[in-house]
Amino acid sequence: MKLRHYMMIISFVLVVAAPVTGSAWYLYTLAADQYASKVGFTVRREEVGSAMELLGGLTSLSSASSSDTDILYEFIQSQELVRAIDQKMDLEKIYSSPKRDVIYRLAPGASIEDKVDYWADMVRLTYAAGTGLIEIEVRAFNPQDAHDIAQELFDQSSAMINNLSNVARSDATRYARDELDQGVERLKKARQALTLFRNETQIVDPMADIAGRMGLLSSLQTQLAEALIDADLQEGVNDPRIAQTRRRIEVIERRIQGERQQLGARTPTGSQGSLDTNKEVYADLIGTFESLSVDLEFAEKAYLSSLSAYDSAVAEARRQSRYLAAYLRPTMPETPRYPDRILTLAVIALLLSGIWILAVLIAYSIKDRR
Repeated sequence: MKLRHYMMIISFVLVVAAPVTGSAWYLYTLAADQYASKVGFTVRREEVGSAMELLGGLTSLSSASSSDTDILYEFIQSQELVRAIDQKMDLEKIYSSPKRDVIYRLAPGASIEDKVDYWADMVRLTYAAGTGLIEIEVRAFNPQDAHDIAQELFDQSSAMINNLSNVARSDATRYARDELDQGVERLKKARQALTLFRNETQIVDPMADIAGRMGLLSSLQTQLAEALIDADLQEGVNDPRIAQTRRRIEVIERRIQGERQQLGARTPTGSQGSLDTNKEVYADLIGTFESLSVDLEFAEKAYLSSLSAYDSAVAEARRQSRYLAAYLRPTMPETPRYPDRILTLAVIALLLSGIWILAVLIAYSIKDRR
């Protein structure tokens, strides 16, 4: 045995044996037991077909949405989730309870960033991108705490997915709702314009009013023709009724002339007096009425179209709904599984042994060069 051999033994004790022994003492005497609760779920999108599709056999089965699952995967590791669970359950109180375990516990007074880093150590995620399945293992120093945190994590994730579904439904129907509101407003204005026209002209339907006046004018012309025939018959025989017949002819002619004037132009109040400067031609009234009627018809069709589009958008939004489907409910652990003391000691021993061997080889290499 030479000095270098004793130095190797001393270095082995200092570099490998002593740290491994100290680690074993800490793991088996000070390190607190950790219980693990598991929960597994995936995001499903249910697409229920309409009645016609159901009759036709074109139903769609529920499927996983990879984009939603990716969002959920990031959300579980986010500061927002950690803050929400911390406010509800007080993570500092749960994870800083083992006072003697200074390595695995959460330091008292930790900031939210420290809690997020600690959360990544105590909550382990397994995500299968192909199937969209997420499995989470939640660790805690108490089995009930592990179960409660896993349950709260599931509830928060479910609320987030429901919020995504509500936002998607709102976006799908918002534009259709805006179109429907515009259609309703256009229909109201068209009806108000037509009502105002009828109030000002005191005519409900100009076409029906013209038909009535044309019927009256036709009747007057028939009576005029009969009166003229009677006058011709009475004139040759010196009939004493000839004066009364001519008087009747004059009255009918004036009435016909008045009716024709009213058809050509009329006062706004519909009076039968002489025409003034505010006269409004009947043709213009008909043109205005037809224009308002066309606007009303267009507004009604636009309203029905926008209402149909809105109903379709609402039905489509209801057909595509997201929800969180749990294939593994939060478990209640009974036996502590962490820290894995044997594996931890093996890793520490292997790592320190490798460092020690590498240092010895370097030392002997330098000695050989001399």
